[in-house]
Amino acid sequence: MPPRFIFDIKRTHSCGALTKANVGESVVLFGWVATRRDHGGCVFIDLRDREGLTQVVFEPDVSPEAHALAGELRHEYVVGIRGKVHARGAQVNPKMKTGEVEVKATELEIFNRAETPPFPMDDEIDTAEEKRLAHRYLDLRRAPLQRVLMTRHRMNQATRGYLSSRGFLELETPFMIRSTPGGARNFLVPSRLNPGKFYGLAESPQLFKQLYMVSGFDRYFQIVKCFRDEDLRGDRQPEFTQIDLEMSFVAEPDVFEIIEGLMAELFRAAKGKELTTPFPRMPYEEAMDRYGVDKPDTRFGLELCEVTDVVRAENGGGVPLFAQALEGGGIVKALRLPGGGGLSRTELDGLEEVAKSFGARGLARAKVGPGGEWTQSPLAKSATPGLRQGIHEKTQAKEGDVLLFQFGKAKVVNGVLGQLRGSLGKRLKLIPEGRDDLLWVVDFPLFEYSDEQKAHVAAHHPFTSPRPEDVEFILSDPGRCRARAYDLVLNGNEVGGGSIRIHDSSVQAKVFKALGISDEEANSKFGFLLEALRYGAPPHGGLALGMDRLTMLLAGGESLRDVIPFPKTQKGTDLMTGAPGDVTEAQLRELHVRSVLP
Repeated sequence: MPPRFIFDIKRTHSCGALTKANVGESVVLFGWVATRRDHGGCVFIDLRDREGLTQVVFEPDVSPEAHALAGELRHEYVVGIRGKVHARGAQVNPKMKTGEVEVKATELEIFNRAETPPFPMDDEIDTAEEKRLAHRYLDLRRAPLQRVLMTRHRMNQATRGYLSSRGFLELETPFMIRSTPGGARNFLVPSRLNPGKFYGLAESPQLFKQLYMVSGFDRYFQIVKCFRDEDLRGDRQPEFTQIDLEMSFVAEPDVFEIIEGLMAELFRAAKGKELTTPFPRMPYEEAMDRYGVDKPDTRFGLELCEVTDVVRAENGGGVPLFAQALEGGGIVKALRLPGGGGLSRTELDGLEEVAKSFGARGLARAKVGPGGEWTQSPLAKSATPGLRQGIHEKTQAKEGDVLLFQFGKAKVVNGVLGQLRGSLGKRLKLIPEGRDDLLWVVDFPLFEYSDEQKAHVAAHHPFTSPRPEDVEFILSDPGRCRARAYDLVLNGNEVGGGSIRIHDSSVQAKVFKALGISDEEANSKFGFLLEALRYGAPPHGGLALGMDRLTMLLAGGESLRDVIPFPKTQKGTDLMTGAPGDVTEAQLRELHVRSVLP
């Protein structure tokens, strides 16, 4: 009777485990045939599992039966082998962890004869992403994706271990909740038992984790799925994962200390790298002034420089567009490219289209020539010597440098130059390889003025606490109020955000009033939380880390779809399962729902 693999013959090693120390041992391996080579008498395969590859040799004089069966092997056949480990001698393969050894097989069993897959299982392939997503179970066999998901596993384990050691309890919150319009759009779930009523899928555990604090649990966390029915620009996914936590009786430094320790654990787990703590802290206003964004990449220079005061001192400096910007309450900012960044004139011309893609109407520029003259610029003819000199002094510009200008509303100017700076940092290879910069951005505005709504809206969410010294201005001057909110930024990417929450019902009432939320609306949307706050809520605060984005950055992925096992496309579809799909009329009737589409 042939050997009974799995039942009687158990796996002894993974396909990435064998080294010269195993030479002479009898081993059993299971896996997939990654490659097959017939060298006229001997059959060679590379056997693959999630841990790596091992070369297996089938020789007729070692086992005629195994050698004969090996002639049937093809790519992606699922097999089990038993054999003895031998050193490869001069045929060492340095690209494989197991490259110093091979296994000479004595027994072989084919568990499954696979059809030819629609694309190769190689590390680097040029197959269209749509085809790979349609066969995601095959794509996930590829080593790069398996390494990423194993990294994610280590990060999950590190999170649970670290937070548990710091007194946090892993507690669950519901996915199906009451829909609360006003935040991100909820996915709606009709209730069969309550005709005409709908659940909303939770966009975050925010309200429930605050209720845990009211309930006295003190420290909560979970690695949780969240849902947002938003347009999927860039790398957004309709379902995503957060490391979510909340703490009672804390101020900002307490939250920072916990998160910095967690990030240190995650870097060790994912990259084997040690972090230096504490992380720097940067006020929001400083981030916007120096970098134009509230998630600055501080690994390289090219800082923005506001020259509004120079333009004002020169009464516009002969540049009508600058003067008009100031008259309209705007600003003028410059970005200095030392030596022109090594870009040709044609390449510099192309930056205008890049700026327009970021929302600019155009991009003014000037190259500093001999004697401080401006060249390659329509500004050169009209700009006064005083304006040029003042801008050169402010920006520290020298001959050969190129100045890029934006002017107008501060939000647009900062947004355009901030994104342009990030683009140039990558294009000009200014980012040091292997460097990771983490920082806290703090002191965000509590409110933002919406031109569309002609009113102030919550910059974070309506439960974010104002700084104590700003409470008196919530109703009289909401624009000057700062929030006790904070974002964690890694290499120019926001990877986490949170705040100290409002625990005083009188302060909460003021914030609602400033936002134009009536008592009726507040009670309708958040009544259960407001009632809970009246029964003795401790001071509390927390943060949520974006697990998908964090994994992508630490594991070296290029897209969120690289780190989510079964992602959706930018249209929110699953090409593998065909979701979302049609349902029957009977299902709709049972839910008391009618489709108005043909």
